[in-house]
Amino acid sequence: MTQLSVNINKFATLRNARGGNNPDLVVVAKDCERFGAQGITVHPRPDERHITKKDVYDLKDVVTTEFNIEGYPDERFMKIIEEVRPTQATLVPDPPEVLTSNAGWDTVNNEEMLSKIIEKIKGWGVRTSIFIEPNNKMMEGAKKCGTDRVELYTEMYASKYHGDKDDAVKDYRSSAKYAYDLGLGINAGHDLDLKNLKHFKSQIHFLEEVSIGHALVCDALYFGLENTIQMYLRELS
Repeated sequence: MTQLSVNINKFATLRNARGGNNPDLVVVAKDCERFGAQGITVHPRPDERHITKKDVYDLKDVVTTEFNIEGYPDERFMKIIEEVRPTQATLVPDPPEVLTSNAGWDTVNNEEMLSKIIEKIKGWGVRTSIFIEPNNKMMEGAKKCGTDRVELYTEMYASKYHGDKDDAVKDYRSSAKYAYDLGLGINAGHDLDLKNLKHFKSQIHFLEEVSIGHALVCDALYFGLENTIQMYLRELS
């Protein structure tokens, strides 16, 4: 079964909008796990507009499932990974001024940099994943970089899904198969939701993990957090 990692960034955005500690992210993470989530994802950006560095360290000894920390691999991020030692570090090519992740890595032009970073992270006993678009050339580059997994950037799939869902997923299906044959694990994330998740899962047979935050939090406003997590798990089963 594909694992569901709940990205709790938006809970932090809500907390930060008012100040204080409501909602409490430690409680949120515990509840997500209690309600069935198999992982917790955070993205501690330098401006701390949602997840803060303190949040990451507060969650370090709380998360009992898979802890996934994603971000741009600058000195700050690398220090966090070294000290926290999460289950997985997901490398995202987004500079500080970007609102949200909006592209995958160019693994060919960044091969030397990524290889050094990945080697260091794996030396700390942390699984690596890199954010990537469905492109076989980029998959080959990812393999050369030494990463354990790739995370398919699914915004393109989500934006095309309502027009032609089979056309929307075809590049992901072929690239995922190509990556799997290269020996890479397959994750996915960005704009996956209750409408498009089941079809994506049905077409990507080697999908190990999805990371979902924004849509899941929005759904929880209507359905409740426990029920929403169970709904997503059913789409993945």
